[in-house]
Amino acid sequence: MRRGSYFRGDRCLVEQVWHAANPWTRLRGLLGRPPLGQGEGLLIEPCASVHTFGMRYSIDLVFLDKDDHIVDMHEDVAPWRTRKARTRARKTLELPAGTLASLSPVLGERLTWQAR
Repeated sequence: MRRGSYFRGDRCLVEQVWHAANPWTRLRGLLGRPPLGQGEGLLIEPCASVHTFGMRYSIDLVFLDKDDHIVDMHEDVAPWRTRKARTRARKTLELPAGTLASLSPVLGERLTWQAR
């Protein structure tokens, strides 16, 4: 999986983001993996809906359009749940539960992906 970071302007919001872009890495997602740490995330592309079946921890979700504008968000999605973006999502950024509260993202805001 490729790695990168997400920025708001010149401020790094999520330092270490793995990019799941092929069928196998998208299918696996976070299943069977330890919880994400602070400053970590998983970007799934393409992806407009997420399930947490089989997971043992909650996550925060940011749904992004093709240009990385935030189109929907969900906080503290518990295990054995599903979430779908309300509108035109192309990517989903999975983050540790509680991250959205500390980052305070805004709908329509554009984040910038920088590959490493």
